[in-house]
Amino acid sequence: MANSTKSRLIIKDLKVHGKRDEITLLIGARQTGKTTLLKDIQKDLNEQGGTTAFFNLEDKTFLEAFNKHPKNLFQFIPLPVSGNRVTVFIDEIQYLDDPSNFLKLLYDEYVGQLKLIVSGSSSFYIDQKFGDSLAGRKRIFHLPTMNFREFLYFKDFDALKDLVHSGSFPRLYETDLFALLAEYLIWGGYPQVVLAPDPAEKKFRLRELATAYVKKDIQDAVIKHPDAYLNIMQIAAKQIGGLVNPNTIGKNIGLHQMTVEAYLLIMQKSFHISLIPPYFKNTTTELRKMRKVYFQDHGLRNYFINDFSPLPIRDDRGELLENYVFRLFSDHFDDWDIRYWRTQKKLEVDFVIEGKRAYEVKYSAAQFKSGKYQFFKNKYPDIPLELIHYNNVLNFDPMKKY
Repeated sequence: MANSTKSRLIIKDLKVHGKRDEITLLIGARQTGKTTLLKDIQKDLNEQGGTTAFFNLEDKTFLEAFNKHPKNLFQFIPLPVSGNRVTVFIDEIQYLDDPSNFLKLLYDEYVGQLKLIVSGSSSFYIDQKFGDSLAGRKRIFHLPTMNFREFLYFKDFDALKDLVHSGSFPRLYETDLFALLAEYLIWGGYPQVVLAPDPAEKKFRLRELATAYVKKDIQDAVIKHPDAYLNIMQIAAKQIGGLVNPNTIGKNIGLHQMTVEAYLLIMQKSFHISLIPPYFKNTTTELRKMRKVYFQDHGLRNYFINDFSPLPIRDDRGELLENYVFRLFSDHFDDWDIRYWRTQKKLEVDFVIEGKRAYEVKYSAAQFKSGKYQFFKNKYPDIPLELIHYNNVLNFDPMKKY
């Protein structure tokens, strides 16, 4: 049985940064485990004899006090004194009217005495409310849903988590690992879904995430057409790995293109989808504008298309594998460094990473027809092209260099 007491692997980096003066800002989708991580770090500090305090800004008492003035923090904790560092944890910092000013004032006046570790569930608000005033004062950490390595860790396959995607895949455990990979591709990496004991409970948890927490994103963003927002989410879910055309979507559901683009941006900033741009070298034959869509979590994606059927019988298993490879890259690269290549004549390569290496993803190696990619190879002879398929994906190292 999976161990529910385990913490996310990022906690090591958070603890190291927790010793520094800079503000620690943890961002990610709702229910990825940010609050649990903060409380784990607080518990560790308390056990070491440290002084800590925890505030959740969904509590209006704290929110109203902190909005009036940052120093109202000291209505709830003593003023820090020299030689006694206080670590303050603030959950859901985006709910403050001016979180940037709040953090800047406390940091500037109490640096070395007050350590701030804060979380936020929407980079939409963080981008809006955090200006350049915190430059040099903060470090941002992103907590997505679990990747496959973390999934193995929480499933008590600790010894294997560092072997997959390292270039040294252990064939001895091939059957077990592919069964676990199939589970991950269907149910995704939300912690409460990973730890749920059976498919019925997993489905219930995903429904709760979609109905409660995605709708909370809708409420917080003051979206005027919530049904249309969910409709666009469903459309995106049906075309992972495909091009997104806001104008076409808008015409189909009766919304202006700019509204569709705004809703897609909110989905990105709420850490549900990613839109990756095309790779091109200023030629008229290559696409320059339209983006490809991927989901940050397979389980949430499958909820929105209402399909949790087993991997071998799915028509979209190739798209799920492509989305999985995207998640591999997104753990190491910014979306801007993850591109796709496509021409007006629909010749395509799935991923171009940093303009240095290219990858095509097929569920089966037999689906790969090398002649289709000769135009790309001729045009970009310095960019090696590699095939990733289901049988070699666990041996693929996304960080390998050419």
